[in-house]
This record gives sequence, structure tokens and C-alpha cells, in this order.
Amino acid sequence: MKKAGLFLIFISLISVFVFSQSYRGQGRLIGVVYDQDGKPLEGVKVKLFSQRGGAGFELTTDAKGEWKANYIRGGGWNIDFEKAGYLPQKISVNIQESSQNPPMEIKLKKAEGAVITEEFKAALEEGNRLFEEKKYEEAIKAYEGIINANPYAYIINKNIGNCYFQLQKYDIAEEYYRKVLEKESDNAEVMLLIGNSYANRGENEKAMEWYNKIPFEKITDQMVLFNIGSSFYSQSKFEDALNYYKRAIEIQKDFLDAIYWLGLTYIALGNNQEALATFESYLKYDSSSEMANRVKGFIEFLKKKN
Repeated sequence: MKKAGLFLIFISLISVFVFSQSYRGQGRLIGVVYDQDGKPLEGVKVKLFSQRGGAGFELTTDAKGEWKANYIRGGGWNIDFEKAGYLPQKISVNIQESSQNPPMEIKLKKAEGAVITEEFKAALEEGNRLFEEKKYEEAIKAYEGIINANPYAYIINKNIGNCYFQLQKYDIAEEYYRKVLEKESDNAEVMLLIGNSYANRGENEKAMEWYNKIPFEKITDQMVLFNIGSSFYSQSKFEDALNYYKRAIEIQKDFLDAIYWLGLTYIALGNNQEALATFESYLKYDSSSEMANRVKGFIEFLKKKN
């Protein structure tokens, strides 16, 4: 007899968690998982995967919904949250080893909809594998087969969109992202992906329209924050640029491009003291490159002005 389970489809592009030591470091991350009513969820699987280490591990939330990841390396991490009866959630974060990482709060929604067969799950795993192997056309066919067999699996349209995005067919990628948005109008991740689709087509104004739909606190990708900040800077909206550059640096303290442009933004705003402090912080991470020489020139100029 075929087994069936609750429809809990939310694709994780990194699906293999290798139990090795390559993710070890000095960082620490803690978090809590709640349901939609704010009640702690026990027994949530928290799967962490280090992008730099190419490996990860799995934790489970306790009775208070809490989880802790100790001695992990810095850099980007993919984190999946899964519990039977709830829609899984996937996020990406940047971990600092030299400073404290802010606690993480996640809310999981109750799952609704159809049940899926083991064949359904197998098709999903096959699509994931093909995507990981960069066989995007084949992955598209696998994902389309899932949706054709079960229209409730609308979230898979995001995965199809990701395939077209990797194929640099950004207009088609956008079409599939919008299909998800039709069902989840407040899905910040999909809004971000649509914005990226416009940005990669060189349509920066349209990209900004979509980025501005996303609550500031929900953007956790430092490159997206940097790009939005740079768009504001190019429009001479320096106060807005300032907020995005600062947030990008909060996520990645050694984000040199963001530090550099934050310094220029302070100069544009006439805040020379903050500009000086920002450029001096740049040299803590880079003191010998061509950009570092430009930074030293700005520091000399600002000190003379003071």
C-alpha cells in the first residue's frame, strides 16, 4: 500500500546534510519557532547547511520551541524548518564568528490542502537533484510533472522560476514567480525574486518597485540590500541608501563594497565624522588593495577638513 502524508511542499535546494566537521567554527546562532498564534512549537526539525563548508547538521526544537547551533563557521547558511502539519520554511542567513548573531524567530503556518504519494515525493527529490546538477531543462520537466499531477503544489512554480532564472530567461522566471504570488500575495521571498528578475534584465526602476514592496526587516540577503542601496544612491536618495548599506553591513561586517559606499553616502549627506569612521573601519579588513588606497585618500581629505 502506498503511504501518503500531509502536503508539505516547500522545496529545499540544498537537500543533503553531510555530517562532517567542515561547518565547524566559533559562531553561535539561537532561535525560536512559533505557530501562527505565537505558541512555541516543539519537535520542529531545523536543518542547517553551510554554503562555505558544503555540509550541515540537524537540530530539533525543545518544548519552548527553542534551538541552538554552537561552534559553527561564519558565512552564508541555508536553514530549513520542518514539522508535520505545517508548511516548511527555508531561509538564508549570514553568520558572524567574531560577534554575536541576533536571535532568530520563525513562524510556521498550518498546512492545508491535498495529500501526496511516495511517487510524488520521489518526483520532487528528482527535480531537486537535477537542479543541483545544473540540468535545468530536465528539472523543469520534473517540476512540471508534479504540478500537472497535483494542482495544489503551486509552490513548485517557484522552483520552475528558479530554473529559468539560472537559464537567464528572466521574463519566463517572473511568470512562474507570479503564479506563486497569486496564491500568497504577501510572500516576501517571491517578491524579491521578481525584483531580481527585473534587475537582471536591467530594468532597475521596476526592480525597485518590487523591492519596495518587501518589508525592510524581511530582506536578509546582503547583496540585495547593497543593490537596493546603490539604486537609491544613484537617484541621490542618500538617506534611503544609508539604511540599506548599514543593514547589509550588519549582516556581513566585512562587506567591503557596502562599507565603501556607506562612507561615500555619509559624505554626500555632509556627515564627515561618520564618513571618516566608516572608511577607517574599511581598512581593518583591507589595507592594501586599489580600493584601500582610495579609502586612504578619503581619510586624508576628511582629516584635513576637520
